[in-house]
Amino acid sequence: MDDDRPDVLLTGLLFYDLVLTGLGKPPTPGEEIWTDGMGCGPGGIANLAVATARFGLRTSLATVFGDDYYGAYCRDVLAGQENVDLSLSRTADGWHTPVTVSLAHGHDRALVTHGQEPPYSQDVLMGDPPESRTALVHIEAEPREWLAKAAANGTLIYADVGWDPTQRWSRALLDQLALCHAFLPNETEAMAYTRTDSAAAALGTLSELVPVAVVTRGGEGAVAVDQTTGEYAEVPALDVDVLDATGAGDVFGASFVAASLAGWPLTERLRFAVLSAGLSVGHHGGGLAAPGWYGVERWWRSLTDPGLKKAYGFLADRIPADVGPPVHFAPVTPPARPQRPHAPKP
Repeated sequence: MDDDRPDVLLTGLLFYDLVLTGLGKPPTPGEEIWTDGMGCGPGGIANLAVATARFGLRTSLATVFGDDYYGAYCRDVLAGQENVDLSLSRTADGWHTPVTVSLAHGHDRALVTHGQEPPYSQDVLMGDPPESRTALVHIEAEPREWLAKAAANGTLIYADVGWDPTQRWSRALLDQLALCHAFLPNETEAMAYTRTDSAAAALGTLSELVPVAVVTRGGEGAVAVDQTTGEYAEVPALDVDVLDATGAGDVFGASFVAASLAGWPLTERLRFAVLSAGLSVGHHGGGLAAPGWYGVERWWRSLTDPGLKKAYGFLADRIPADVGPPVHFAPVTPPARPQRPHAPKP
């Protein structure tokens, strides 16, 4: 019997992202800097939605769109271009889509955002969440009611966490891991929340709280433990030129989920996620930089390095025969919407 549940359930805040790259140096007050690169597109939770959909996963997104041009554009991209199911999403009258300007410099970026809290919370959007094979969530200090409901109906929860602006790093947040199947923080977050001084020590602590623990290490790669299979894995990052790191963590998480749903060994899951995130930083934006199967297949066919050929040899049996059409990367500006003819005057 076919499993017609969504592969991935998502909810969170959506942004319209404008990414500027090619800064020779960070801007200073009173200074104007011209850049040589720009891209735009849906960001925030849309990063995960696009990244999962491009790996062929049935993706259901519950978010709020503003009733403005940015909201309409993001909705068109997600539903029309990327085939994301938006049946749980809403458009809010009189509410503006949040806008983020990302200034990418070196291997990091600075963000400036304008927006307001949406009129519908995650719990309102989700209600009684539909059964799904997995949910990718961003856990916060205040637990969401829908998360416990989703875990209770059999959805496997893959969680990450963000920077704590208070820098208190309350361990109470880790109590929510009791609902989770996997936890994928970065090295800084993992050490801060576990009160440890290395990625390995943080991983050891987290592996006692959640079945699958992953710690991402940026340019150093990632480490992981899967208690359900007894596997440990550590893989290096790819040596890539970084244009824009926006959303790379989201692409990593989406890729790890895709490989996990396919039942791959932990080392393959981790290498695949590192590869996908590495490919994404060569393009503007978050979700629209996600490589999908199309990008992974192109990288594999062009690969000449014997070491990488051996390390990623599993892809020869993993890449599907149909990798889909070429992916759409972030445009410099959104295309103009076609003008509708005016109705004749009575």
